[in-house]
Amino acid sequence: MSEDVRETFHSAEYDEYYASLDAKTKAKYDYVETIIKTQYVVNKKFVKNLEGTEFYEARISVGTNEHRTIVFAVDSVSFMESKRVLFLNSFLKKDTKQYKGEIETARQILNRYI
Repeated sequence: MSEDVRETFHSAEYDEYYASLDAKTKAKYDYVETIIKTQYVVNKKFVKNLEGTEFYEARISVGTNEHRTIVFAVDSVSFMESKRVLFLNSFLKKDTKQYKGEIETARQILNRYI
């Protein structure tokens, strides 16, 4: 196993969502988190910038379901340069209109940590 390049932290909202998932989906979440922790350059298939925001999304695909987790690079403006990443909130992607509400939720969670 590679040495970790990033440390990850979870909000209570993320932990609650994760706990509600089935074993197969949890395994995919764990896989993506391992990639985030161990790879300096993370493929856009797994982490992508949310345009117009300071947030990124971790992307988890299980069958036809697309799960998203809004993440924040704690110690840098760039995800790749960050050493600490906070997982804010997760959701099952239904459509792009949903993002506005989820980003607002992420901001509220982040404000509690600042």
